[in-house]
Amino acid sequence: MRVVVVSGGDPGHVVPAIALCLRFAEAGDTPILFTGDRWVEAAESAGITASRVAGLALADLRDEPDLGLALHEQAAVLALALAPELAALAPDLVVCDVLALGASMAAELLGVPWAQLSPHPLYEPSRGLPPMGSGLAAGTGVRGRLRDAVLRTMTARSIRQGDRQRAVVRRRIGLSERGAGPEVRLIATLPALEVPRPDWPANAHVVGPLLWEASRQRMSPPPGTAPLVMVAPSTAWTGAADMAGMTLTALQDMGVRAVVSTFGPAPAGLPEWARSGPGRQDELLRESSVLVCGGGHGMLTKALLAEVPVVVVPGAGDQWEMANRVARQGCGVIVRPSTVDGLRDAVARVLADPGFAAAAARVAATAADVRDPVEVCRAALTTRCNAPRGGSD
Repeated sequence: MRVVVVSGGDPGHVVPAIALCLRFAEAGDTPILFTGDRWVEAAESAGITASRVAGLALADLRDEPDLGLALHEQAAVLALALAPELAALAPDLVVCDVLALGASMAAELLGVPWAQLSPHPLYEPSRGLPPMGSGLAAGTGVRGRLRDAVLRTMTARSIRQGDRQRAVVRRRIGLSERGAGPEVRLIATLPALEVPRPDWPANAHVVGPLLWEASRQRMSPPPGTAPLVMVAPSTAWTGAADMAGMTLTALQDMGVRAVVSTFGPAPAGLPEWARSGPGRQDELLRESSVLVCGGGHGMLTKALLAEVPVVVVPGAGDQWEMANRVARQGCGVIVRPSTVDGLRDAVARVLADPGFAAAAARVAATAADVRDPVEVCRAALTTRCNAPRGGSD
């Protein structure tokens, strides 16, 4: 099976896409990755055929007055540019990151089946949940359900506006106003981080986190036996500012060691009990007692799979949603607004209470109850091929 995987350049989206490509390759399929410039060389070094595609970065749109409109306009341009490239490759399946709307439109233009990759829980609106991003658990009782209904009404206008914007650009490039949707949806999260909903899509399958180590370097923690605190600042442009510096200030005189995981070189002037720079995060987590992070789904699930509890300093976007889901599971503490005192208290609380690590282990155990994404895609294509074709009576 020849599979084209399309993802934007944000680490939280392209890392799962690369991990999925590796899963396809291990299964004997031929994956081809389309992504931003920054990640092509990294993907190729991992053995994945990769190609550059422009128009996928959310950060390029940060100053747009109407982000929804800009996203749909960007999608139309991408669809027309990508369609001939996809046609030349003749893929059996196109897997589109949830934000790569233009890639799904390109697949539709060619009549190629496509799948949607959500590198986080399912964030679609539900008639049984509060709006995604609120961080709220589903309301219970009459008042709770009424609260959720009111909140859904408040967000319904924006959802309808997005539907209209999408319909306009679809017509512009020669598609119907509404498409049939993906053949299958790959929800790349831990089952414990999903929430029950009465309208779960029949074609959506939880396939577990798709993780890949972006760095091959190894970073040694500071020497000693004191608890190790790992700090992973958010890579999203919506993340909290200067989280690393504030956390190191908070950790002073706590009797801990610290490592700050970054994509860039280590800054000068670090105390002897701290290290900073690029390095394999999976190895650092194996030695860590707690992770301080911004609430990005990929970093959270990597820590929880390693049974490491978290202190979350969420920024905007879906980080608030994820932070609250983790806190409700009992394996993390939220610090918002972020202050030095709040961070110090949160880290001390997690280190002192083994219940947080035990809860992280329970969340990690739910990874046993996921589907194989490759098998899910193959089954969807088989079903499509075996479906009865319409004809005249």
